[in-house]
Amino acid sequence: MSVPAQSAATAVPPGGQPRKAALAAWIGSALEYYDFFIYGSAAALVFPKVFFDDSDPANATLLSLATFGVAYAARPVGALFLGHFGDRIGRKKIMVFTLVLMGLSTFLIGCLPTRAQVGGLAPVLLVLCRVLQGISAAGEQASASSMSLEHAPPGRRGFFTSFTLGGTQGGQLIATLVFIAVSQLPEDQLLSWGWRVPFWLSVVVAVAGWVIRRRLQETPAFARQAATEGVVRLPLVTLLRHHWADVLRVIGGAVIASVSTIFTVWALAYATSDSVGMSKTSMLWVGALANLVALGAIPAWATLSDRIGRRPVYLIGAVGSAVAMFGYLWAISTGSYPLIMLLGVVAFGVVYSAANGVWPSFYGEMFSTRVRLSGMAIGTQIGFAVAGFAVTFAAQIAGPGGNDWSAVALFTAALCVPPVIAALTARETHAVPTELLGERPGAEAARPEAVSA
Repeated sequence: MSVPAQSAATAVPPGGQPRKAALAAWIGSALEYYDFFIYGSAAALVFPKVFFDDSDPANATLLSLATFGVAYAARPVGALFLGHFGDRIGRKKIMVFTLVLMGLSTFLIGCLPTRAQVGGLAPVLLVLCRVLQGISAAGEQASASSMSLEHAPPGRRGFFTSFTLGGTQGGQLIATLVFIAVSQLPEDQLLSWGWRVPFWLSVVVAVAGWVIRRRLQETPAFARQAATEGVVRLPLVTLLRHHWADVLRVIGGAVIASVSTIFTVWALAYATSDSVGMSKTSMLWVGALANLVALGAIPAWATLSDRIGRRPVYLIGAVGSAVAMFGYLWAISTGSYPLIMLLGVVAFGVVYSAANGVWPSFYGEMFSTRVRLSGMAIGTQIGFAVAGFAVTFAAQIAGPGGNDWSAVALFTAALCVPPVIAALTARETHAVPTELLGERPGAEAARPEAVSA
C-alpha cells in the first residue's frame, strides 16, 4: 500500500526534527523564563522590603522595578555576542549556553545577602545577577525561534515556532504558581527565606533544560548553509548592510512586549498597593489563569497566521492590546475581582497572545539563514529594552500615589504604535519557501570575503 506524498507546504525538511525542536523550544523557554519571571514577581512583591530602604515604600518599589528593567538594558549587549556566535557556530550551542547561564544567575540571586545584612552592597549584587539574566535571555528566544523555524515544514512555520512563546507563557505560569505557594507564608518567613526557594529551584531548571537541548540536532538550514556557501564571517556587518530596514521593523515590533511587562509587574504592584488593596494571592491567580489561557491561544493564533498571514494576526494583537489594557487597568481601579479576572484573561490571555504567538515566525522570516539569529536577537532585544523600562516609566507616570491608571493605559497604548507601524510596512512571508526567506535579488550574493567554511 503506497503512502501519499506530503505536500510541499507540510513536508519536513530533510534532517528536520520539527516536533523535537518545538518541544525543546517550549520546555527550554518555559524553564528559562520561569527564572526570568520569578524575578518580576519578587521585584513587585518582595524586593522593595528586602534589598531597598522600605522607610519610603513608593521609592523602594520604584527602585526595585528599575532593577527589573536592568536586565532589558543588558540584553542588547548580549544579543550582539550571542547573535554573532549563533550565526557562526549554530543555534544548538547557544540554546544550551543561555539555559545554563540563566539557571546559574538565578540560583545566585537566591543566595544573596539582604540590605539588612550588608547594606548598599545588596542591591549592587542583585543588579549584577540581573545583568547575567539579561544576557542569557538575549539569546534564548532568538535561538529557540530560529531552531524551530528552520526545522519546521514551510506551511507550518507559524505553528511550530509559536512553541517558543508558548514556553515563555508556561514558564510564567509556573513562576506564578510557585509565588502563590510561597506568598502563603507568614510575612517574616517570606521575607527571610521563603522568597529564596523559587530562585534555588533554578538548579533543577538548568539540569533539565541542558539534558533536553543537548539531544537536539542542528537545523538542516544552518547545516546546509555551513556545508555549501559557508557561514558569514561577520554576521552583524551583513545584517546591517542588507537587512537594516527589517532590523528596525523588529525593534519597533518588539516594543509590544511592554504590554506583558506592564501587565505582569506594574499592574501587580498597583493592584496590591494601599490605593486598591487587592491581596497578592488573588492577583497572582489572575496572571496564572491568563497564562493558562495563553497556552492554548498562542498556537491557535499562530495556526491562523499559517493560513491568512502573519501581518493581520499580529495587528489584531497589537491594536487589540492597546484597547484591552484600558479595560484591565480600569477594572483594577474598581477593586472588583471578578471584573479584574475577566478582563485580565481577555487582555493578556487572548488578545495579546495574537501578537505574542506570531512574532517568532514573523520576525524570523524577515531574515535569511545567514543572519537570522543575529537579526532576531539584536532587533528584539533593543525593543525589549524599551519594554523592560516601561515598568519604571509607568511607575513614574502613575503619579506620587501610584494610582493614575488612565495615564499608564495611555502610555501602554502609545507603545503599541511602533509595532503597528512595523507590521504595516513589513512583507507578508507566510507562503515564502524557507530557503528563500530574507533573500532579495542581488542583495546577499555570496562573496568569498564575506563567508568562511
